[in-house]
Amino acid sequence: MAGPQRRTALLVIDMQNDFVLPGGPMHVLGAPAIVPAVQKSVEIARRHGHFIVWVVREHDASGRDVELFRQHLYDGETGPTCKGESGAALVDGLIPQPGDHMQRKFRFSAFFATNLDLVLRRAGISHLVIVGVQTPNCIRATVFDAIALDYAVTVIADATAAASPEVHAGNLLDMRNVSAATPTLEEWAKLAG
Repeated sequence: MAGPQRRTALLVIDMQNDFVLPGGPMHVLGAPAIVPAVQKSVEIARRHGHFIVWVVREHDASGRDVELFRQHLYDGETGPTCKGESGAALVDGLIPQPGDHMQRKFRFSAFFATNLDLVLRRAGISHLVIVGVQTPNCIRATVFDAIALDYAVTVIADATAAASPEVHAGNLLDMRNVSAATPTLEEWAKLAG
């Protein structure tokens, strides 16, 4: 007898100009290289009717809603990923469509102090596929919270990135150790249906 049907959501995490573009204030070295894989992940997810969630940081220029260790980056007029500024925009080629969900967050995890769990459960989601940056921070925190909330989790290994390949690989290993699957995009594409 087959297991229960799982409804899948693709979470695209922090693929914003300030994190991805070289010279950005929060630039992740591995981020530019994964943009094509993230675009392909979104395309595959759409083709299979998966729910798309764009997880973004959008902070107030005052810095009052950022982690204490980042507060010094905000001067009251500007700072990384400020709401309405170009740094907070998704990188070119990533375009939300009607029916997608835009999830704003203020900390590493997409679940921390957000309504994401409610949105996913309302949509009948039980499986999360995660792409984006940065592996040891926002990806990992979201994965661990998702697993604690009893979601099945897949992290697409070559559609996520960190500051170095070593940091990326070490964090993927940690996530595998708590039950997350970490296929390549090509492997996931064969299973995405």
